[in-house]
Amino acid sequence: MDSPVPPPPIEPRPRRRDRHGRGMRGPVAPPQVPLAASRAESFRDLVQDSMERLERRWPQLAEVDFLVMDVPGAPDEAVPLGASAPADKGRPARIVVYRRPVEIRTKNRDERALLVHEVVVEQVAELLGLAPESVDPRYGQD
Repeated sequence: MDSPVPPPPIEPRPRRRDRHGRGMRGPVAPPQVPLAASRAESFRDLVQDSMERLERRWPQLAEVDFLVMDVPGAPDEAVPLGASAPADKGRPARIVVYRRPVEIRTKNRDERALLVHEVVVEQVAELLGLAPESVDPRYGQD
């Protein structure tokens, strides 16, 4: 006799949700929406934008490493917003922007973008031995 009921599957299907309809869901926002970017990623983008803006005027900055760190090592009296180190023995010059001290001093994304650019300009000026106003003529005007 033929049975109208098909045989059960050999392996059970993976359960996507629990019995109450809860469980893993998709992302809240698609990856191209700014909401999907973390604070660290959006901060890195601000530093990248500032670096690219200065590289158009100062092509030698293409050889400089721009880094983002959460916090400085062991701060002295004042917490720095950034640091620069000249090139030495096979290591390129570096400019570091510290994310948490900058975020604490700003209230929104626009202020953060301005402060990040000021920090990058100051560190580039220190590295090149110039005044910040000569590195970026709009320094301090925004």
